[in-house]
Amino acid sequence: MAKLLATMPQQGRLDWIGIREVKREPLTIVSEVEVLKNSGLAGDHRTQREGGKRQVTLIQAEHLPVLAAITGHDVIPPEWLRRNLVVSGVNLYALRKSRFMIGDVLFEGAGTCPPCSRMETILGPGGYNAMRGHGGINAKVIEGGVIRVGDCVEMIGEEG
Repeated sequence: MAKLLATMPQQGRLDWIGIREVKREPLTIVSEVEVLKNSGLAGDHRTQREGGKRQVTLIQAEHLPVLAAITGHDVIPPEWLRRNLVVSGVNLYALRKSRFMIGDVLFEGAGTCPPCSRMETILGPGGYNAMRGHGGINAKVIEGGVIRVGDCVEMIGEEG
């Protein structure tokens, strides 16, 4: 079983990057960002809490149409869901306890990222429950660098 969990031949892609300077404020969409070791994305409010397990939040692009269908929206823009990174082409849930690379930056999955109560306001009644199981993952930054939209997402192996 361990070998199956540690094997992911697919490579994904980083599709979207958002940072939020101040908690509860709208995200700023960027095409690249510096990722700070043991901290998070430069300019994001979470970088103020160095060492936490929720340094960067990720969500899977393939879940956006599912969430739209469940909540009755035509589309759901990534910024509505308040995650930092949107990736596609790889099973993000499989990375929740693994090390993975985005471009040249090394991350470690730190578990799932449950929805917050703000989803009721953003997505409408039932938004919180619609997000359950689709909220993405949290990650820690092991080695920093710069990531860009279009970078490859690749599993490295189990957490260190």
